[in-house]
Amino acid sequence: MIQSTIALIIFLFPLAYSPGPGNMFFAANGARFGFRSTIPATIGYHIATWIVTAAIGFGFIAALDKFPDVIFVLKIAGSLYVLWIAWKLFRASVLEGDSAAKTATFIDGVVLLILNPKAYVIIALMFTQFLNRFEFGTQLAVVIITTIFTFNNFVAFSVWTLIGDKIAGYFRTPESAQKLNMLFGGILAAVAVWMLLS
Repeated sequence: MIQSTIALIIFLFPLAYSPGPGNMFFAANGARFGFRSTIPATIGYHIATWIVTAAIGFGFIAALDKFPDVIFVLKIAGSLYVLWIAWKLFRASVLEGDSAAKTATFIDGVVLLILNPKAYVIIALMFTQFLNRFEFGTQLAVVIITTIFTFNNFVAFSVWTLIGDKIAGYFRTPESAQKLNMLFGGILAAVAVWMLLS
């Protein structure tokens, strides 16, 4: 159990803490709005993470194998959704002022996970590598792996959000708000392109 858990965490470490789309999304929101304001989106993302991961572990991936176009549709939809959020942030800074820029919501967190095809690939790969390493029944192993995966992601996203918050704390003035919105709107747009092309 302990050895399998350590091996799983080592496997997940570079995937969770490297600057991927999810991390950059929350770092940008943390930088623009502060750590506390991202909590609803973080909760939404990780509740969705646990549910989706468990569903894949219990056989949802078999349905995806029968309908391979689902991954392609998720990739397009996810990229467009993040691009839309980026456009709202970018446009608010230019046309409507600081008060129009809104932080990501609980629903935004849920949708971001559901429409992120890379998450499905990582989750499926994780189960193929580790499902048989835990000396429990398959169902309990799915629950344990799902919980470790979700908690590990939560810690990683929190770290990136705090980094964004601390860095941007030096720039939160009325004079810099417009440029900050444009900067992080641009970052989120780059994330959307990244999701589309990866």
